[in-house]
Amino acid sequence: METSDPKGLFGRHRKIMPFSPDDSAIAGQPDAALVRAARDKAAALNQHVLGYGALAEAEWAAVGIPAPDLAAMRTYRLDRIRAELARRDYAGLLVYDPVNIRYATDSTNMQLWVTHNATRFCFVATDGPVILYDYHHSEHLSDHAGVVDEVRHCLSTIFMYGGDLIDERIGRWADEVAALVAETCGGNRRIAIDCLQPGAHAALIARGIKVHDGQQVIERARAVKSVDEIVCMRRAVVACERAMAEMEAGLRPGMSENDLWALLHHGNIVRGGEWIESRLLASGPRTNPWFQESSARIIEAGDVVAFDTDLIGPYGFCADLSRTWLAGDGAPTDEQRALYRIAADQVAYNMDLLRPGLSFRDLWETAKSLPADCLPNRYGCLYHGVGLCDEYPTIPYRDDVEPDIPADEILVPGMVLCVESYTGRLGGHEGVKLEEQVLITETGFEKLSAYPLDARLSG
Repeated sequence: METSDPKGLFGRHRKIMPFSPDDSAIAGQPDAALVRAARDKAAALNQHVLGYGALAEAEWAAVGIPAPDLAAMRTYRLDRIRAELARRDYAGLLVYDPVNIRYATDSTNMQLWVTHNATRFCFVATDGPVILYDYHHSEHLSDHAGVVDEVRHCLSTIFMYGGDLIDERIGRWADEVAALVAETCGGNRRIAIDCLQPGAHAALIARGIKVHDGQQVIERARAVKSVDEIVCMRRAVVACERAMAEMEAGLRPGMSENDLWALLHHGNIVRGGEWIESRLLASGPRTNPWFQESSARIIEAGDVVAFDTDLIGPYGFCADLSRTWLAGDGAPTDEQRALYRIAADQVAYNMDLLRPGLSFRDLWETAKSLPADCLPNRYGCLYHGVGLCDEYPTIPYRDDVEPDIPADEILVPGMVLCVESYTGRLGGHEGVKLEEQVLITETGFEKLSAYPLDARLSG
């Protein structure tokens, strides 16, 4: 759990924008002492300082997962980012994606809202400060992290604020970013940016900034997890699986898919989790083909119920697990058992292949595929990376290999992969979704997910 006193964790050059204590003598500015006190109060009450609560802490203690060293984790992440920047001779990284900001600063602010409203970004200098441009009056939200050197007000470039004057607003933003690069990066004007609207991109180029792909930088950094990141992920998986147990205990014929799916959301939130990326839960005939999201359909006795958690839990880590259950007290059909066995065998076989040094090509050439009548409905990949969300790499079925997939890249210790299977016959009535989360170790793999398979379907 974080300390309740954020003042000892402040960065080197942190200040309040648009005014700092040095400006307090200017007429009309708020009293500097009140500003400082208000910020300290808010920072001490930040969710990340208060921790995840007695329920989550008791569950983690019961399975012996210690608390992570968050200060070490944050330093590790910045070191990974800066190493990638230096390797490419980039002067800095500018990120808008809230998941990327979380990786760089371990701070959050309205995570889903800022995914589609450009009101928050972070700049990491390769050899200089970390500057967070945050939503107005949000300076306190990064005080716990100890890695943000300065907080400034974010000039938003969304149409909601600028209307038909948006080009002028973008121009002011570009002037500010160009000044930031000159201030922190010396003569190097090569900057990596993860996502940017076309007008903003053009404005930076017009000001002599050379823009490169920041998503490459940060995905490479995020791909290999530290010991403390794995501790955080273990905790997120436990929280997810406890919520799944509440779902399974609550599953009753006569409830809707939405009723059941809401139990996972509840279980995630009460354990300090953050959000769920999708609504992939379906029952009965809606399980074939896959990718139906939860609905008002009433679950019937004898239905299979399949789901994919896609859950962003405590510490912002993703627990991406899939299970399929049988609704009601009856026995499964022979077809339900057959589909379940195909999916379970595929996941188990493909998981056992995993070890460091294996190339992506090795995986798709040796992985277990599906019967011919199930292959047309196959899932979009055999494996994919996972961390703060689904991430690099993605390993396709051999049938889906394209020339621009990096076949010769290899697995390394510290990567975490999800092993996927969706099994449903083309034109069939139902389907089965299973997925496990796996850490690549020095000698092989460790399965991080532990939720049992459905005993009736797998029996």
